[in-house]
Amino acid sequence: MPTKFHCLASAAWRRARRWAPACAAALALGAAQLAAPAAAQSPQPLPPEVHKAWRDTRLPDSALSLSVHELGGPQLAAVNASVPRNPASVMKMVTTWAALSGLGPDYSWRTAFYTRPDARVDAEGTLSGPLYLKAGGDPLLTMHELWSLLRELRLRGVKNLGEVVVDRSRFGDVSLDPGAFDGAADRPYNASPDAMMVGLGTVRLIFMPDPAARQWVPIVDPPLQGIRVQGGVEWSNARCPGPPNVSTQVRHTGRDVVIEVAGTVAGSCGEFSLYRLAQPQPRHFEAMFRMLWKELGGTLARGLREGGVPADARLLAWHDSESLADTIRLINKQSNNVMARMLLLTLGAEQRAAGVTPSSASSAALDVLREQGVDVRGWALENGSGLSRQERLTAAGLAGMLDVAWQSPLMPEFISSLAISGVDGTMRRRLRSDGTRGMAHLKTGTLRDSRALAGYVLGASGRRYVLVVMINDDRAATTGRFLDTVVEWLAKR
Repeated sequence: MPTKFHCLASAAWRRARRWAPACAAALALGAAQLAAPAAAQSPQPLPPEVHKAWRDTRLPDSALSLSVHELGGPQLAAVNASVPRNPASVMKMVTTWAALSGLGPDYSWRTAFYTRPDARVDAEGTLSGPLYLKAGGDPLLTMHELWSLLRELRLRGVKNLGEVVVDRSRFGDVSLDPGAFDGAADRPYNASPDAMMVGLGTVRLIFMPDPAARQWVPIVDPPLQGIRVQGGVEWSNARCPGPPNVSTQVRHTGRDVVIEVAGTVAGSCGEFSLYRLAQPQPRHFEAMFRMLWKELGGTLARGLREGGVPADARLLAWHDSESLADTIRLINKQSNNVMARMLLLTLGAEQRAAGVTPSSASSAALDVLREQGVDVRGWALENGSGLSRQERLTAAGLAGMLDVAWQSPLMPEFISSLAISGVDGTMRRRLRSDGTRGMAHLKTGTLRDSRALAGYVLGASGRRYVLVVMINDDRAATTGRFLDTVVEWLAKR
């Protein structure tokens, strides 16, 4: 049965008729369902094994916030549960749940081409007037999908374009400096959101081994004009020690991009790849568009420019993305930052209006959660990804949100987006023992001074537990064993 929030969430979701018959009953039951965990937030001591693991970290108790309770049952432990903490990437749980409940699991993003109402294609394939591209904010429009969309134009007889007008108005000014957070401007996790993002804005550097010449041969994929690799990776005959360690530095020289590489890699490691940000999102998209359109035999006379789609424009071709339910699995399991940013902006655009900013999108997400009865006091959202020094959650409030999600008909979609302990995503190499493998669905969080873990743990008794742990301290990186101990404790219950 839908819980209270299904009757209160977004206007779009309220129109979903399949939930309507149960809404009246849900409103009556919702308050009682959500009151139980909220009433059980009095401090509870840690069990001995968890307490010992925490003492072993040598961190002060003030650095820890923890909330653990049985679903539909008692509180098992609570430490500083109402203190706002930086949750790192655990913030993605908030973004994905707010979007899933606010937009619905079948929501998708549309990227579409339009023309003027009177536009025609002549015998040579020349389109009269501009081609308009309405950017939909798709978090994962791939190069192959863009190629397929451009191929739809060719199938409709379009070959020669005068100009392409890109309409990014769904989002406001959301661009950011990729180097602002930690100085690593070429790393994919720092990618800027953009309403017309393609391939996450990255290029792949493929290093192919040439054993005869004892050389690594670099290849840029896709082979965008103006991007080249400089420097080289030294060849070693040593046994492969693990993932290759190659440094990169991106330099811009006018319109060209030079990616300098350096390092030494054992030939026995075999072919490997690195993903890097080489240029801003708009330039990356334009280069991708030009390359693919040329490969399809098309011509472009004047290039691309920013602008709006006329109100009376005629739809010509379009691409619809995978569903939101499928998209959040990538966001949570792989902890993808730019996709989380894009999802938050999408929620804001649907709840508010076009031209959304991270601030207005964050406000929209918190409104969705408040309507569900989630206690968001002390919370602060900046971009929804957790790649932030300002974002804050409370352990008690997040535990309450996880209760709401569990009580929802959307529970399977949400839980399936979380990493499974010892199996996949960011948890594939952790908790792999017989007692913990597959027993928890969790979201991890890691920053320089923050470690967090939250989700659901299935105990040996068949009972299920809600777990939220956040640690903020300069030495938080040393707390991995403690976090695993909390999960092990619950899995044994």
